[in-house]
Amino acid sequence: MKITAVETYWTQTPFDMGGKPKVMGGLNWQMMNTVWLRIRTDAGIDGWGEAFGHGTAAATMTVLDTQLAPAILGQDARDIAGLRQRLGKAFHIYGRNGPHVFALSALDIALWDIAGKAANQPLWRLLGGSPIESMTCYASLLRYGEAAQVAAACERAAGKGYRDFKLHEITTPEITAARDAIGDDARLMVDVNCPWTVWQALGMARELEDLDLTWLEEPVWPPGDHEGMSRVRLEGGIPIAAGENAAGLHDFRTAFEAGAQDIAQPSVIKIGGPSAMVEIAALAKAFGVRLVPHNAYFGAGFLASLHVNAALAPDSPFERLFVDLEASPYHDLVQAKDGKVTVPTGPGLGRDPDMDVLRRYLVREPTKHPA
Repeated sequence: MKITAVETYWTQTPFDMGGKPKVMGGLNWQMMNTVWLRIRTDAGIDGWGEAFGHGTAAATMTVLDTQLAPAILGQDARDIAGLRQRLGKAFHIYGRNGPHVFALSALDIALWDIAGKAANQPLWRLLGGSPIESMTCYASLLRYGEAAQVAAACERAAGKGYRDFKLHEITTPEITAARDAIGDDARLMVDVNCPWTVWQALGMARELEDLDLTWLEEPVWPPGDHEGMSRVRLEGGIPIAAGENAAGLHDFRTAFEAGAQDIAQPSVIKIGGPSAMVEIAALAKAFGVRLVPHNAYFGAGFLASLHVNAALAPDSPFERLFVDLEASPYHDLVQAKDGKVTVPTGPGLGRDPDMDVLRRYLVREPTKHPA
């Protein structure tokens, strides 16, 4: 089954978060940037993938168009492991994280989509999962930076059936406002996106100790300071989650060996696709670390993450950004109802995107690479 064409798409979709967004991750969130990869084959089966986009969408698109696409045209789409190994070696000189790994993640997702369609099985089945109709979500709020807005957003999420909430706030008043809004029985997590030294993180952990956090996510800069993170985990009294920014399987191993994580959070569109997620899930199990995949996107990676979560971590909540998109090429599949999302049962990822909706939000004309 040869790859006969590669297509790349970049979309920007307006969304509503119920307030004015704060700068987070170097990005003033006004639009949802999504990078799509489409793989066509001579068997008439197409596969869809997503590479990490957001503020780095332009860089990721460049890698897809100038390096990945020429390298895979004419290759066997069934050779998921072989392509992963060969391209991983070819691209490693450009870094073990960043746009090249994001591009390989999109490819891996698309090839698994093709494999599922060829076998007429959903991805979660190919990964060895048991049938599951839906996944419980946690509402992952973007950063508001104002206590009143945080409280109002939590109340809206609770009204939509969510019982688990994650903030991206970095100061105590906003986090306290969330706890007051959702009550003592709901689970509350906080992702601070690597802002603090070890000493600052320990100080914040003491400030937050009475708020009964389910986890504190990425409290230490840089994210590769696993020894420092281990100190925060052991001395701070709050479970530590991390892994969205990990540089592959061996970075996770180093983190686990250092005792730096209670919860591992690989991101399917940043770490290498479902193939990498399977490896990391096995490693986490061996070290007794809980797997809770990271998901902050709405393209093919959303569906891939949902399949992976259902197959490899069915008892862990699924992350859904608490925003309302103007429209989605997947329509209802990315919507949460009563705090749950439906797990697709169709082959591969379960659904191809609605091209009319996708084209409506294109940043530029799609790039097509024929064989």
